Amino acid sequence: MGLTNTSLKIEIKSLPISLRKEVADFVAFLKTKNKKKVKFKSREFEYAKGKIQLSQEFDEPLDIFKEYT
Repeated sequence: MGLTNTSLKIEIKSLPISLRKEVADFVAFLKTKNKKKVKFKSREFEYAKGKIQLSQEFDEPLDIFKEYT
């Protein structure tokens, strides 16, 4: 049996409805199995230490809140 869209459709349509549901379930399974899972790279503690610098005024109140101080 050739593997064309038309031949697959004909074969699936010839199945009883219960087996068509199994085919649909199997197709859904294959789609999830084929998805590439994103793997996050494990990072070491203090990975970015020294790479980020905060400004000297970081903790100073913002001008919009001066009336509350």
